[in-house]
Amino acid sequence: MANSTPQGGGSAFSGQSRNRSIRPLRATVASIGSWLVVRDCLHSNRASEKEKYPSAGMDTANQLASAETFQVLKLPLGFIRVLEWLFAIFAFATCGGYSGQLRVSVDCMERASSNLSIGIDFAYPFRLHQVSFEAPMCEGTRRELVFLIGDYSSSAEFFVTIAVFAFLYSLMATVVYVFFKNKYHENNRGPLIDFVVTVVFSFMWLVSSSAWAKALSDVKVATDPDEVQLLISACKVLTNRCGSVHGSHWSGLNTSVAFGFLNFVLWAGNIWFVFKETGWHKGARLAGGASEKQAGTFNQQPYNQGSFDQSGSHDIQGNLSQPSEYSQVGGPTSYSNQM
Repeated sequence: MANSTPQGGGSAFSGQSRNRSIRPLRATVASIGSWLVVRDCLHSNRASEKEKYPSAGMDTANQLASAETFQVLKLPLGFIRVLEWLFAIFAFATCGGYSGQLRVSVDCMERASSNLSIGIDFAYPFRLHQVSFEAPMCEGTRRELVFLIGDYSSSAEFFVTIAVFAFLYSLMATVVYVFFKNKYHENNRGPLIDFVVTVVFSFMWLVSSSAWAKALSDVKVATDPDEVQLLISACKVLTNRCGSVHGSHWSGLNTSVAFGFLNFVLWAGNIWFVFKETGWHKGARLAGGASEKQAGTFNQQPYNQGSFDQSGSHDIQGNLSQPSEYSQVGGPTSYSNQM
């Protein structure tokens, strides 16, 4: 009996220790279970939202990068707009970023007064009457300030302005074609505005390119070293010798004129493709289809009338043939009545 009591106490103590060790495990399992339940609820809610709003789960970047979004750039309308945007950059960059230099020499009788390399710098917008340089007068150390002749800034600035606005409009139109195609065709306002602006820019490119080509030829004459020598007083004296060291390079400005007329060709050629998007072209096409249908019905009427005439003639012949039979039958009856 003395040994039974310690054994019972030991079992109770071991049971309590087990319960204490199991309680943290039960709490952990319960927390894990509750977390799993919450996760399942969240997943089910997300799945239900995707079923209700399938477009909400689509990524915006995927929409922008989709092939269908940029499909319009493969069409003539969008492709030519991209070319217009690109060549407008070339046009105003080659003209607006130009700077040139020419050099002349003045060899006086007095070698000390000579200047064999006089540099003359000029640039866009070609206000040559504001370009000056110093030249020796071949009279000791005296020098004179010489100005070039001509102001061609209006034609050059007009050309660059048209190029800049064409660049901005081409960029805006390309963005509208790609991302706002439905808005563009809404109420037919977008194509009509696009058509009018394209016609205006075509005309402006022709005018500005022609004006700039004429101004460029005048700039070449005004900056010719042989013409510049005539402005120097010392070169008018026969005892002094003047010459040209080198002239300016015109490849950049010649390229700008070429890009100007190329832009005119692009904008004029794009008029037709923009016109096809307007309601005018679609209305004319529908009217043409209706007239073709009417012409087809008119062409079918003679055939129907002919068939009607044939059927009518057939009936008439049938009606005419029937009385003949009745006359044959009625003949003997009338003869027998006479008898």
